[in-house]
Amino acid sequence: MDMFVVKGGKPLQGSAQLSGAKNAALPIMAAALAIDGPIVLHDVPNLADVRTLCELLNTLGVETSRSPDGNLHLEVTDTEPCLAHYDLVRKMRASVCVLGPMLAKRGRACVSLPGGCNIGDRPIDLHLKGLRALGADIRIERGYVIAETDGLVGTSIYLGGPFGSTATGTCNVMAAASLASGTTTIEAAACEPEVVDCGNFLNAAGAKISGLGTPFLKIEGVEKLTGTQHSIIPDRIEAATLMIAAAVTRGEVELQNVRIDHLTAVIEKLREVGVAIQQTGPTTLKVSAPNQPRFQPADCIALPYPGIPTDIQAQLMALLCYADGISIVTDKVFPDRFMHLPELVRLGAKIRRESSSAIINGVAQLSGASVMASDLRASAALVIAALAADGESVIRRIYHLDRGYDQLETKLNALGANIVRTKDTPANMPASLVLDDQTDAAPPQLLAGPKWLQKQFKARKKV
Repeated sequence: MDMFVVKGGKPLQGSAQLSGAKNAALPIMAAALAIDGPIVLHDVPNLADVRTLCELLNTLGVETSRSPDGNLHLEVTDTEPCLAHYDLVRKMRASVCVLGPMLAKRGRACVSLPGGCNIGDRPIDLHLKGLRALGADIRIERGYVIAETDGLVGTSIYLGGPFGSTATGTCNVMAAASLASGTTTIEAAACEPEVVDCGNFLNAAGAKISGLGTPFLKIEGVEKLTGTQHSIIPDRIEAATLMIAAAVTRGEVELQNVRIDHLTAVIEKLREVGVAIQQTGPTTLKVSAPNQPRFQPADCIALPYPGIPTDIQAQLMALLCYADGISIVTDKVFPDRFMHLPELVRLGAKIRRESSSAIINGVAQLSGASVMASDLRASAALVIAALAADGESVIRRIYHLDRGYDQLETKLNALGANIVRTKDTPANMPASLVLDDQTDAAPPQLLAGPKWLQKQFKARKKV
């Protein structure tokens, strides 16, 4: 298992190119199950989740390959398989998006209940509700969703849930409804740019979907979807992550290939806390905070699009650790998504949780420590905090990060960061973080620990 060793304190400088959006690429790839003919996808990020979904699609009769230019090619060659096995689906939640397209095209599907990041309760009841409304017979047995139909039929569907709309659920139902007979209307559809991108892909393949980007979708069923080409939109979550990293290190970074209209809420919030953001071109942003000793405190609420995304809640919390005052971060999408909180505290943050909110009392400086990533976006938050911390930090379980960021440490290092990927072994731990140094001169219980700890004890004795 790999870990990061991060030396903090270096401002990020330079420019970075954004990758395609993971949250758009995955449901679009899954929709290939409903399409006849070859598909070429441009700007698909090279991620663990993408590779996992390729493996899953291979088991379902879809040939997948990367061309030398980086494009992803997909084509259905066998329509008989219908089992999406637990061993693959458990690795990421987006795997459930194969359910709707496979059911609509093949009339049957058996898909394991999904896994993914541990960020709180994320049921797929809205997915199943929408597919049942289209006429599917669905039951759950032994951890699998078993769905059958003699033909889906268009209808009116309400996809609202207790915490808002469902992005993957909207994509799943939208793909299935594209091959249903008649017209389907979806109320309380997700408005996220990734959902719009999936809808645009389906339309390019011959679907008839209108209302994309609004809560009301109209889908006129067609008999067949055919192969097409499509470019994945830039990743707005990666953009926000790099913007926050530039700000917290008091650097200056220009981001390229940005859909600025997808980041309105994020840009406004960052400006509120004191980050300078300038649009330097149609798809470029310059982010800087070189003369900002402390940021302004702020209240942030994660909401469905067009609000602040839940996927940058953790990264914003890392930034607000440096605010001059008290900030409050609330997550209305995943109210239990706070497993990064105790790890930030290990770095010296002052944070306490109250229900679905975190109250952050800003500090002047975080200090390096050994921390553990619990999920994808928590990993990014810990990297951001470590980049600005004093000294070295170790971030373990970074396989979470590899699921959703395309070579993040490479991009950060190109901007001047000092991040080393290495194996998580005692031998690779930085000396500054090892408390139980052993020598031949004394047994472990008599050793005083590293020099920085000895200095702390000496200072206390003088007092």
